[in-house]
Amino acid sequence: MDKQSVTDRFLRYIAVDTQSAEDSDTFPSTEKQKNLGRMLAEELRSMGADRVVFDDRYGYVYAMIPATDAGNKETLGLIAHMDTAPETSGKNVKPHFVENYQGQDIVLNEEQHIVLSPKVYPEMNHYTGKTLIVTDGTTLLGGDDKAGVAEIMTLADTLLSDPSIPHGRIAIAFTPDEEVGCGVDHFDTEQFGADYAFTVDGGAIGELEYENFNAASADVTVYGVTVHPGEAKGKMKNASLIAMEFAGMMPEEQRPECTEGYEGFLHLSDMSGKVEEARLSYIIRDHDRSEFEQKKELFHQAARELNQKYGENTVTVDIRDSYYNMKEKIEPDYMFLIERAKTAMEKVGIVPKIQPIRGGTDGARLSFMGLPCPNLCAGGHNFHGRYEYICKESMETIVRMLIELSKTV
Repeated sequence: MDKQSVTDRFLRYIAVDTQSAEDSDTFPSTEKQKNLGRMLAEELRSMGADRVVFDDRYGYVYAMIPATDAGNKETLGLIAHMDTAPETSGKNVKPHFVENYQGQDIVLNEEQHIVLSPKVYPEMNHYTGKTLIVTDGTTLLGGDDKAGVAEIMTLADTLLSDPSIPHGRIAIAFTPDEEVGCGVDHFDTEQFGADYAFTVDGGAIGELEYENFNAASADVTVYGVTVHPGEAKGKMKNASLIAMEFAGMMPEEQRPECTEGYEGFLHLSDMSGKVEEARLSYIIRDHDRSEFEQKKELFHQAARELNQKYGENTVTVDIRDSYYNMKEKIEPDYMFLIERAKTAMEKVGIVPKIQPIRGGTDGARLSFMGLPCPNLCAGGHNFHGRYEYICKESMETIVRMLIELSKTV
């Protein structure tokens, strides 16, 4: 196939609807994610990649780029996810280009009065003179993480078509369902074949991350007693009101809108209720493992107090851990990966910004599966929503950075 730019690839990939679904009991959560997987596998075969596999059952794509030096024994892995977030539609994405951006408001959709403004998103001012790719305001763009997919695919094409570039062996994988926390549920590390890896799933150019939240989800169920309100005195137990009382027992300063940096949070993400039964859904996050455990204990303590007040088993709490801070696995033996990434960035003029992820990646779970896996920038902003944008020049520079990184193996 003809060699394509990273932008060309990005535009083709975002045209494929791969939105995952939180309420699905299948893996992947949506069958349509496999459409992009099949496309990527066929492109990798056309490029001449080795060991190309499309996992038709689970939707994973695996491939290998041989080293230019046959004596090379290490294998570097690069991973990106194919799905887009459930919060905002990824169907019929209509991207458009803002060339030579000069700090102005960008009207995404005149009819619906949707405007992308540097007054709200001051990071836009970093891209004066650059080309921004934006949406029409009715969908997300898909840079999370089709920018990472496009950058890795462009790297693969570059290395496979130009044998003059010296590089180590590069394992490639694309995963489904990262956005719903299941991206590596069926990931085959042996098939992948890497000694260590990076996810290319970060935001602004320069981001380099090896710390992420410890994460859990909490489901709180409140059981009430319904009685005709005219005869309710001393009998009714209103589950919705008790659920509100529970929510009020959570510290206000630990809400996500009150936190930043290394500060964790308790986020009420969904609630429903009637007199007889009410439910609250939370996500719990903290970089520090001990503070993470303390946050979980707040839920159990609140339930104990309310059960003492309203009766045994009025409130139940179900907490499930999702992933842990990869720092525990990276710092002891794999900080050389961070140094290699920093060097690769600096060689192409990127200023590294080492910072904690206020979220998680496939790499967090992979690190605890024995595959150390920090995270690299993909170049986008405002992921998961209609105000998402990405800089064309950032994607091009990230490809050059990945080429430099491939030379360090």
